[in-house]
Amino acid sequence: MPNNNVPVRAVKMQETPQSPDAARTAATAGILQAFALFLHKASEYCGNELMKGQEFTDETSVKKVAENMVKKNKLNVKVDFIDKSNIKNYSKEIQEALGPVARGENAFYTDSYKLAVAPKSKPSLILHELGHAINAHKGKFLKFLQKSRMYVSAVPTALIVLNGLFKRKDDKPNFVERNAGIIGFASFLPTIAEEGLASIRGVKAARETLGKTVNLNPLRRNYLFAWMTYVIAGLGLGVAAKQALMESKKQ
Repeated sequence: MPNNNVPVRAVKMQETPQSPDAARTAATAGILQAFALFLHKASEYCGNELMKGQEFTDETSVKKVAENMVKKNKLNVKVDFIDKSNIKNYSKEIQEALGPVARGENAFYTDSYKLAVAPKSKPSLILHELGHAINAHKGKFLKFLQKSRMYVSAVPTALIVLNGLFKRKDDKPNFVERNAGIIGFASFLPTIAEEGLASIRGVKAARETLGKTVNLNPLRRNYLFAWMTYVIAGLGLGVAAKQALMESKKQ
């Protein structure tokens, strides 16, 4: 093992004083990096709180709610609860995606396979996924909200291109550069909205099927933490967009 604790003699070097703009840029970069690390930790916290949250009812009752959601909305969707014993029933091309579900770490709905899955250890997540299925069949606008997440990763690059196209002659920051973080976050708002709507549909269906005797607070709590991970992801995209523009200016 290499020893990195080697004494180093200090060497005095003449430093060129930073200009105010360079100092400001360096400070901004440091703040953005610190905020990005904070967001990463916050997302991990919300995810952990979601997965360790208690279920609001038993698996049988959850299945009853899910069946009513499928029937009422005339969904052509297969609903399944995944663990290590039944994951092998699926084709190899989808088993990789089902791995985190079997481990109790994820749930998802895929429109291409017409499949909604949740962990057997966390069955109530299926109601949120069926909320996505309903959104996918409730008109073009909701479909757009759902599909928009496919393109958000390209936002930082798109902003760099736009910033170059609308560069000011006086070399001062243009609208894109000044508002890169806000634009980045705004591009994720359709996803945040669609995720929230999916959860609302799940909670509403649980109330309609099981009545007022069931305590839905644990379900609302879990869905809130799930939704917060998307809000955090949106903030992260805003940070990434701002960082991308700052890096492009160095080149």
